[in-house]
Amino acid sequence: MPTMTAAAPADVITLFAAALHDGRLDDALALYEPDAVFIAEPGAEPLHGLEQIRAALAGFAALRPTLTPEIRKVVQAGDIATVLNHWTLDGTGPDGSPLRLSGTSADVLRRRPDGTWGLLIDDPWGA
Repeated sequence: MPTMTAAAPADVITLFAAALHDGRLDDALALYEPDAVFIAEPGAEPLHGLEQIRAALAGFAALRPTLTPEIRKVVQAGDIATVLNHWTLDGTGPDGSPLRLSGTSADVLRRRPDGTWGLLIDDPWGA
């Protein structure tokens, strides 16, 4: 049973990085809202809903990544927040070679009824 809960918007990002690194796909997915969208590649169409997001995240988890977040800015208005995050992902490609990706994400989060936060729009390539 996933146990990932974020008390603040920036917590979602750090908890996500830890879950992906540890291969805890269900925990990473628990940080998304049921109606979330995810941009898996630069310029790609959004993936909608948890099943599509799960399939995309499985590909990232297969890289055995170390995802290093650097939160640049959090703006909150009531139950909605944006998080601007510069990230670096180090992993191992399918052929065994080292892989490094980086970008600046533009994410939208929503406070849940229990007070925790969830990803509503996850765009790792957004900024």
